[in-house]
This record gives sequence, structure tokens and C-alpha cells, in this order.
Amino acid sequence: MIMSETDGDGAQVSTGGTGEPAEAIPELVIISGMSGAGRSTAAKCLEDLGWFVVDNLPPALIPTMVDLGARSQGNVARIAVVVDVRGRRFFDNLRESLADLDAKGVQRRVLFLEASDDALVRRFESVRRPHPLQDDGRIVDGIALERDLLRELRGNADLVIDTSGLNVHELRAKMDAQFAGEEEPELRATVMSFGYKYGLPVDADLVVDCRFLPNPHWVPELRPYTGLNDEVATYVFNQPGAKEFLDRYAEILHIIAAGYRREGKRYVTIAVGCTGGKHRSVAMSERLARRLSSDGVETVVVHRDMGRE
Repeated sequence: MIMSETDGDGAQVSTGGTGEPAEAIPELVIISGMSGAGRSTAAKCLEDLGWFVVDNLPPALIPTMVDLGARSQGNVARIAVVVDVRGRRFFDNLRESLADLDAKGVQRRVLFLEASDDALVRRFESVRRPHPLQDDGRIVDGIALERDLLRELRGNADLVIDTSGLNVHELRAKMDAQFAGEEEPELRATVMSFGYKYGLPVDADLVVDCRFLPNPHWVPELRPYTGLNDEVATYVFNQPGAKEFLDRYAEILHIIAAGYRREGKRYVTIAVGCTGGKHRSVAMSERLARRLSSDGVETVVVHRDMGRE
């Protein structure tokens, strides 16, 4: 009789009834996303971090790959699988595979690489290659079809990374930040300030609007500075409703974070916006990140549009 238990580090192992560990179930990351969004770079980064990477594995074979890793006597503790979409049968197979993995208690995450249509078109044109789904149509036709096919997977992903404005080195830095640690935190948050005039971040899970506060841009002595400046932050949080908004939203995030943990979601991106992404959203992001950190959430702050003006 095969039984399952947990070792001292929280890893799941199988025993053959004698109490002796026989198989350790490897950790699994499924890498998917838009063609041209950086799947190969993400896979290479995980490979450099010591993960066993399998490229373009049919989804139906993922459980088999995990079983083989479990029999490696600990030599394959972390597996990353890159899956590619070429047809609707892909999702039927993937759903079945994920259900099989869940039944076996496999710790798995889905990483989705995203990019804007403009960025993807530029990348395909720069390498003079057609989109894999465009057939006799245009690149944008292939992108639209792929985006539609991947909509469900993107919605269920544990981590979405938008690579539209990232170079290879910046993407690798994001991957290192998320996967280099030996121990995964219960929940990891990215708090991102942004300017509405530059567009909403496509990888945001939650969006906060700070435009109800007076804009320091119209205060001549504060205009040259950013929300990282103490005088600007003081100005922002001295405005009616600013501190109350921070307190109430931090309370809401406390509830959301607890729910994410219960649902097994490990990553959340909170986008905090103002008009230009320079003053109010930056100051609010910094304070909000401190609240999350004090609540036990590992938090990274990114100021997407600061410095663009």
C-alpha cells in the first residue's frame, strides 16, 4: 500500500508502508503565454536556477513527467514545463492533466507570459518570422486567435508577467525575484504605481485609483519631485481622505490576502494609479507596501511610469 506524508521541509513524499521515503513529488511550474512574449527566456532562466526544464511538452504528458521526477530519488526536485497552444484540444488535455496533478497533491504553479499586440508584432517582424497561428493571414490575426485560445489559462494563472516594456535582462530579473528563493512565501505581492495616461498595467490583479486626491503637480515647489520625496508624501497624506483611504484599503487587502492564501494563490499584483504615475500613486504605493509587509506578505514595489515625464 502506497501512503503519502510530509517531510520536515514540507515536501510531500511517498512511502511503501515501511516508513521509508520512496518518492519525493517534485515542484512543478507550467510556463505558457503568448508566442513572442518570452517563454523561452523564462524557461532558460529557470534552467539556470537549477530547474529541470522540458520545452513544448504535450499537456497530457505532464503527469508522466512528474511521476518520472518523483522516481529520481530527489535528483529532479523542481520541474518546469513549457506548453504551447496550437488547438482547442490543448485545453481539454491541460484541464485533465491539472486535475490529475491536484489529485496527486503536486505543488504546481502556472506562469503566464503576456505582451501587448504592438510589442508582439514588433518582435515577430524583427526576426522575420510568421506567428505560429496566422496561417495565410497577418501576424495580428495569429495574435488575436492565440489570445482568444489562451484567455481561460491566463485567467487561472498564478503569476502573469507583462513583458511589453521589458528587455531580456529585466525579464530575467523578474524571474529571479520570483523563483530564486529556496523557500516560497505564502503570498508575494507586487505593488506597482502607474500613470493612467500611459495605460492600465495588463498584469494587474487589483487596481487602485488615487486621482480623487489633489495633484502635487499643480504645486510649483513639489512638481519637480516624486512621491518618494518626503515633502510630496506629506502633502499627499495630509489631504482629506488620504489616510482613511489607506487604512480602509489595507483592511480590504488583509481580507483578500487571507482568501488568496486559502485558494493557494501565491502572487498578486496591485496597481496604484494617478494621472502621471509620479506623485500620488508613488506615495500611496510605498505606504501600501509597508502595510502589506507588516501583514506578513512579501512585497516588491515597482514604479512603472516614474521618470517618464
